[in-house]
Amino acid sequence: MALSENKKWLASTIVLTVTAAISAAAAFSVCIWRRKSKGLESRIRELEISMKASLKKSIAERQGRIRAQQALRKTLEQHGSDKSKPASFPMTPIATVQSCFSTRNGTPRQPLIVPLARACLVLDSGRAPAEALEGLADYSHCWILYIFHLNTDLEKLWKQPSKSKLKAKVEAVHGRVILLSGVDLVDGTPVLDVKPYLPYSDSIQGATVPKSATNTTCPMQGDSSLTTASVNFSPEFKTTLASCWVTAEKHSLYASPDEFQSLIRQVLSWDIRSVAQRKRPHHAHSKEEIHVNDNPSSVSEDDDDDAESDGVSNGNSNAAMDVTYHLILEGVKVSYRINSSSNVIVEKATLCEDVKNEGDRCNYMMWRDQVAC
Repeated sequence: MALSENKKWLASTIVLTVTAAISAAAAFSVCIWRRKSKGLESRIRELEISMKASLKKSIAERQGRIRAQQALRKTLEQHGSDKSKPASFPMTPIATVQSCFSTRNGTPRQPLIVPLARACLVLDSGRAPAEALEGLADYSHCWILYIFHLNTDLEKLWKQPSKSKLKAKVEAVHGRVILLSGVDLVDGTPVLDVKPYLPYSDSIQGATVPKSATNTTCPMQGDSSLTTASVNFSPEFKTTLASCWVTAEKHSLYASPDEFQSLIRQVLSWDIRSVAQRKRPHHAHSKEEIHVNDNPSSVSEDDDDDAESDGVSNGNSNAAMDVTYHLILEGVKVSYRINSSSNVIVEKATLCEDVKNEGDRCNYMMWRDQVAC
């Protein structure tokens, strides 16, 4: 009987001991958790204080920088040497255009009127990373702010700053390069900024323009005086173009000679000659060769080009196609004539002696999987 009671007492003692041990362990764990929790809360408070201090410092620095820039601008304006001229501001391009228009010859007056006019906008990797173009391929069009780097009338550029803005169609994005179409930019144009076209903010519903503007600003809206009656190609044109294509295709944005010929047709569907050239009388007994200097919107009435007579007459006084003009696209010189009835005959294609063969120029091969021919 005494032995049984001892066993019960021993069992009770063991249970109490285990219970006490568990309670002590739990209390110890709680103590450790509370210490860690307090340490974590303290660290959070320290980080919050540090973040607020950094934010306050950043705001102060920004405000100080703004005040310094405002003071500098005011000083420059007050001490400008020529008050009649607008203040100038330093600008550094972030990209350069590789265009199908090798020179200003034939560059359209407005964007999008030559849908096949392609160009690659190449970002300067040192100033704008490829990540800057992320998501741009999801937009159909974009705005491009650029500089008229070949403009010889700076006063006109100052008076018409809005002309340095282009709305181009985004065909594809590859790394730090954008493939554009419908451009009116010459090769080498410096670019200041690229922004996606947003219809909800960029397109103003109900916007109106004067009637005169529909005939001068955008030839697509009614200026038939700048359209040609027809564009035809001579029998030997395809042969001469095929000969040029062996070299030209290495840096061309077009898939084939036929597509390149379509570009020529679109460009020459508009009369790209200067005003003075269009007013030049047709002489039935002489021929001249002329490089079309500029698009009509960028030359004056009295502007003219050096003409070189080749002493040959076509003998057709009705057609009077006595002047040969040259259009340069992607290093290919396209020779054509236009008669008094605005009919264009494209005669031949020759490769320019100074055609660009830089290895870093974009070509169709890098876009063929993204752009349908």
